[in-house]
Amino acid sequence: MQELCNILIVDDHPLMRRGVRQLLELEPSLNIVAEASNGNEAVTFACQLLPDLILLDLNMKGLSGLDTLKALRNEGIAARIIVLTVSDSRSDIYALLDAGADGYLLKDSEPELLLEKILQAANGENVFSDIILEYLATRDDQSDPFESLTERELDVLQEVARGMSNKQVASHLHISEETVKVHIRNMLRKLNVRSRVAATVMYLERKSQ
Repeated sequence: MQELCNILIVDDHPLMRRGVRQLLELEPSLNIVAEASNGNEAVTFACQLLPDLILLDLNMKGLSGLDTLKALRNEGIAARIIVLTVSDSRSDIYALLDAGADGYLLKDSEPELLLEKILQAANGENVFSDIILEYLATRDDQSDPFESLTERELDVLQEVARGMSNKQVASHLHISEETVKVHIRNMLRKLNVRSRVAATVMYLERKSQ
């Protein structure tokens, strides 16, 4: 039997929340634990319920999707966070991904495709709508990927480069091991490498320049 994936839906439109819920309920392995109508609610629910996956709207009244994402990560929420929005603006996409989103899906996608992508996200994959992948492929390759790392991600990378395990990094930086894993996952995605060893090599090469 497939393991349940607990999901938090975050959207300020009740109709959209209902539509997403109905779509997810077609798949028995997806379990909606709560619906949040704003960013503050999302952070509260995420801290209380510790969902596996958060579907986050971008344009919300009050706390924006970007600010909500940052608040969730600052709270050490280890859930995979997928942005589900109507915006295909490059600046929005880059800002959300640099802030630690694990995927970016457009609301106007075909429902079957959307459900398929959400299932992939539930299984640990990073998921993107096709047009988003095109934008990411043409993102300025000349920019320094280390500039997109947060201060905390750089702290973690520094400790990883010293050969520390996740547990040691967590102890040294006074954060949870789950939070270390989130930082490493985001760091690998931003540096476009698949392993901590590859990230360490990049980091050491950059330091030696």
